[in-house]
Amino acid sequence: MKLKKLSLRTRIFIAMILLVVLASVLVASVAIYQYLGEREDYHTNRLEQKEDNIKTHISRILNGKQNTWEVTTENIPLIFKEELSNIADIHQLQINLYDLEGSLLITSKANLKPDQKDKCLNAEVLNAISNTASHRYVDKHVENGETFLSSYSYINDAKFKPIAIINLPYLENNDNLTDELNQFLVRLGYAYLLILIMAITIAFVLSKYITKTIKAISEKINTTRLEKRNERIDLEDTSEEISILVNSYNRMIDQLEESAVKLATSEREQAWREMAKQVAHEIKNPLTPMRLTVQSFQRKFDVNDPNIAKKLNDYTQTILQQIDTMSSVASAFSNFATMPAQQNETLNVVYIVKMALEIFNEDFIQFSALEDEIIAKLDRTQLIRVITNLVKNAIQAIPEEQENKQVFVTVFRQGNEVKIAVKDNGKGISTENQKRVFEPKFTTKSSGMGLGLAIIKNIIENYNGTITFETEPNVGTEFLVSFPINK
Repeated sequence: MKLKKLSLRTRIFIAMILLVVLASVLVASVAIYQYLGEREDYHTNRLEQKEDNIKTHISRILNGKQNTWEVTTENIPLIFKEELSNIADIHQLQINLYDLEGSLLITSKANLKPDQKDKCLNAEVLNAISNTASHRYVDKHVENGETFLSSYSYINDAKFKPIAIINLPYLENNDNLTDELNQFLVRLGYAYLLILIMAITIAFVLSKYITKTIKAISEKINTTRLEKRNERIDLEDTSEEISILVNSYNRMIDQLEESAVKLATSEREQAWREMAKQVAHEIKNPLTPMRLTVQSFQRKFDVNDPNIAKKLNDYTQTILQQIDTMSSVASAFSNFATMPAQQNETLNVVYIVKMALEIFNEDFIQFSALEDEIIAKLDRTQLIRVITNLVKNAIQAIPEEQENKQVFVTVFRQGNEVKIAVKDNGKGISTENQKRVFEPKFTTKSSGMGLGLAIIKNIIENYNGTITFETEPNVGTEFLVSFPINK
């Protein structure tokens, strides 16, 4: 999963946890680095301290009253024949004494022959001792996975004249220090485990707090719609950045509301202009044949014509038909423009739908209801109008020449809604016309103004209901109306 696809809350949470983990690793690394440095200093200082103590001990023996030998390089083996092993035991360190040329004089190794490499010092060691101001040299080497330090320095007589070279081999034993480091790291691990648990808890709470206001703003934005009145966001005690975002949203809502009002006004004016054009067009259609009929009657009128009565009756019928057409257009426009006020009453929807179907003479209309009684508060006249319009459209959607015509009307309850389904097996609605079904003045028939579905959609939406349809070309169409049950 890419990090940028994660939510802000998750990213804040992960960032805080990673910060704690990285801090833990960094502290542990610094602790180990510090341990390694202190370990090296510890062994260096310890060797130096032992070297000073051993040289002091040797100096006391050389210059003590018990020593009856002359303090010279040649007498070193005689002077320390018995004492060197005691000194080595006291200080728990091997001691090798060399002459100034680098040859081994005596060693504290008991009953063991010295190694060939220990019998003589190499020139590098001798040069390092003689050429340094402190006349001291420390050699460090690793052998069989163990680190050894070996210090070389002069032993002086009472007149501070070098008479021998002392060598102290020293093994760096890190077992105790390693145990201490492991114990420290274990304690540090427990401490950071506790800190990590606390960090997870704090990160969860903090990320939730940080994103709380953003989530509230997001929910408001998701519910923002052009066609409804949107609520402003009112948040207190927010950060400066969130306040800027809230103020920007509130300004946008104000501008959106102004734009919505202007758009609604513009659309309404445009709709009425289009409707006026349609009404004018529908009225002009019957006026033309009426004019032609009157002109023909005027031109051909003859009082002596034996068929004058029949011709007069034909002319009259033609004019009356066109007048009826104009009256129908005016009624349809009036019904669409001014819907009558709703007269809600408690109805048995099953009974009303069944009663509305009795005006149709078609025997292929079938009615069914899953219950005998579904009570809802609706306007009886408007409900009948919805049913008759849908059934009439269903009948007209079936071609005249088609055999086995069927129109099914079903009433049932679903949750807190009553649903009415009208299904036909007609030619269906083409894909290009499906989006325009509920548009005023849209029709695929040769007559009518196309206001039927627009009117019933307006009725249904006034009850907070819905109307939808499913269609398949050459198979049929089903309209589904839902009304909330408000008893």
